[in-house]
Amino acid sequence: MSRRDDAAGPRGTADRVVVADRIVTATGADGPGWLALGDGLVVDVGDGPAPTGDLVRLPLERLQGVVVPGFVDQHVHGALGVDFGGADEAGARRAAAHHQRAGSTRLVASVATASSEATVRALGVLAPLVEEGVLDGVHLEGPWLSVERRGAHDPGLLRSPEPAEVEALLEAARGTVRLVTIAPELPGAVDAIRLLVDRGVVVALGHSDCTAAEAHAAADAGATVVTHVYNGMRPLHHREPGLAGAALTDDRLAVELILDGQHVSRDAVEIARRASSGRLVLVSDAMAATGWSDGRYSIAGSEVVVEHGVAMLADGSSLAGSTGTVGAGVTRLVREHGVSLPEAVRASSATAAASLGLAGAGLGRGDRADLVVLDDQGRVGRVMRGGHWL
Repeated sequence: MSRRDDAAGPRGTADRVVVADRIVTATGADGPGWLALGDGLVVDVGDGPAPTGDLVRLPLERLQGVVVPGFVDQHVHGALGVDFGGADEAGARRAAAHHQRAGSTRLVASVATASSEATVRALGVLAPLVEEGVLDGVHLEGPWLSVERRGAHDPGLLRSPEPAEVEALLEAARGTVRLVTIAPELPGAVDAIRLLVDRGVVVALGHSDCTAAEAHAAADAGATVVTHVYNGMRPLHHREPGLAGAALTDDRLAVELILDGQHVSRDAVEIARRASSGRLVLVSDAMAATGWSDGRYSIAGSEVVVEHGVAMLADGSSLAGSTGTVGAGVTRLVREHGVSLPEAVRASSATAAASLGLAGAGLGRGDRADLVVLDDQGRVGRVMRGGHWL
């Protein structure tokens, strides 16, 4: 799926209007406004308490709360006991629906490190859901990752990228791979980055022990995203800042952040937010226990224990994904960090959409009718996807 191929659909004919005292869009609009909707799209948008002209004759719905664009989660492994990497079709649909109801109206399903055979099987399940529009692509987080910074990924399954394997997985995916995370210091990684970019795939740098210079060189080769900054990379150091330092300083890189209260401290969140203004992307990194229960799970070939909603490797050596949602991250960003809603909208929808080449994610004319209604505490209330309330 090429970034160049994804465009917003044509505007249709409005069949209803929604009005709210405050609508915050990706274009910077913030105040009383209305949205004329039809055929699953935003047909028209305007400021003020109500539309005029022919639109006044349409059914009108007044929304209580603040309306923002639907969230875009480009890094999500599953929910409700389901892991996208091993799910059947029904399970993958359930996991996607859970995140959509929580406000993430657009999802890129993450498949963690596995054997080539297992990854091909996962792609066989997920590709039709991308083609149907349930998902907006597949993210391969592995197997081309660093053993030193593997996190929850089984070191026995990690390997360097070989052109034949890269091509085989892309072929199996039928053009639905939208994002690939890779450690740029691995043998053959820079060539793999160029190959993936040439195929229209967005490349992220992550689970890497690379130096800052190696990260900048990977950006030169076409990488444009950093996978969950701070996690899965060497700590920021003043003489060798590594991938984290490159993420915070290289304006070519969108910067993923897991804002679940576990993965990144408050001060580190503020450093990332201030240094990468306009490039920050909230992600959930949600694993199978999301919306489910504590217990034992498996991810990326490793056993995981979830206690009190915190996912850790069974040996306690690493966090193993999150049990949160992007919507919960938006609430935390607004309430705990005092971030303005326009900034939160950029981090939860607009920046991810831009970095992935997803058109129509900002509540502008011709965009998809994907919206979230937030209450006065910044929490997710109602969710609309493609013009339908979930």
